Amino acid sequence: MAMSESAVTKNGVKSKPMPKKQLQHFEKRLLEERKRVLKELGHYDDAFGSTSQDSGGDLSSYSFHMADQGTDAMEREKAFLFASQEGRFLWHIDEALRRLYRSPDSFGKCHNCGQDIAFERLDALPHARFCIACKLREEDAKSK
Repeated sequence: MAMSESAVTKNGVKSKPMPKKQLQHFEKRLLEERKRVLKELGHYDDAFGSTSQDSGGDLSSYSFHMADQGTDAMEREKAFLFASQEGRFLWHIDEALRRLYRSPDSFGKCHNCGQDIAFERLDALPHARFCIACKLREEDAKSK
């Protein structure tokens, strides 16, 4: 079903689809963020793949001192935590790109109320799915 010049939101309020120039802007922003995240994940992949054998020339990948073992374990856990956060962020970016490509007429519309998400919010978080009012309500509900 093709959408006409103006789309109807969940509240029955008519809103126009985002102009093509803005869609291209957000596509570019999402692709740039995706490239940055993939580069970061590549750095984490290097960190997971490196061993102390690589840096010290030893045949064993284990540290000799208990304090060094603890530091190595902490660094691996930290790298894993950051990598998993970046992985989740990559998923959100990919989801936003899917929404943009599949239904450009509804990109930039709040998934809750159907109103337009402010340009400033989308420019800061191009993967945003909710307008600021709905996001604040969601966060308030979670904190109770």
